[in-house]
Amino acid sequence: MKYLIIEDEHYNAELLKSLVEKLDDNTDLLAILPTIQESVEWLSAHPKPDLIFMDIRLADGLSFDIFKQTDIQSPVIFTTAYDEYALQAFKVYGAAYLLKPIEKEELAEALEKVKRIQPQFSGDDIGAIVEMLQTQKRNYKSRFLLHYRETYKMIPVETIDYIFLEHKIVHFRLLDGSVISVPYTLEELEEQLDPQYFFRVNRQYILHIHSIETIHKHFNEKAKIILKRDRDAEVIVSRIKMPQFKLWLER
Repeated sequence: MKYLIIEDEHYNAELLKSLVEKLDDNTDLLAILPTIQESVEWLSAHPKPDLIFMDIRLADGLSFDIFKQTDIQSPVIFTTAYDEYALQAFKVYGAAYLLKPIEKEELAEALEKVKRIQPQFSGDDIGAIVEMLQTQKRNYKSRFLLHYRETYKMIPVETIDYIFLEHKIVHFRLLDGSVISVPYTLEELEEQLDPQYFFRVNRQYILHIHSIETIHKHFNEKAKIILKRDRDAEVIVSRIKMPQFKLWLER
């Protein structure tokens, strides 16, 4: 089986590759593509793969845009972090999907589902899913209830200055300067927080709009952010994230 992975998180792509190889040692990964633009260019220039794994949220937008720019004739398995409306849309229209973090057993089920539904699944279904996702009202977190020492602590989202990953543990830095570890991944928080106020600038940081002091041009089309309440932090916006970051700032 020759397959393609469209995913902007390197760790997730490598994990998926490893799981596929465990289920079938006769596979050939053709490419890992992190953006819509690279995916469209690759699909336009190469023969169709036997299967495509496609993350929904990429650095430069929603992967559904790939279907608008090129004719995809391969079976597709979508991957997503928890998003109740996305999952509802996939269930309604019968699309194959994997919920992150991906498990081996769920991957096996998705591969089997693709064999069953692919003849009936069409581009019209993709359009219907996109419309359903766009019209559904999203409910984002307004607060977190966290275990703190011997008690619980309520953290309203408006008190979060920024979120960072350190030593494989995710932390909230609050407006009062305190830091608290949280039992979530950055991927999970990215889905649960309102994107009008929060943006994931790289693999280590999710920033609230009010945390940013200044933005400086950095080498290789990147940007360096100086934070209002933590000027020693080294926060770099990756080149791939820059177009989406600029759009977010202008909201």
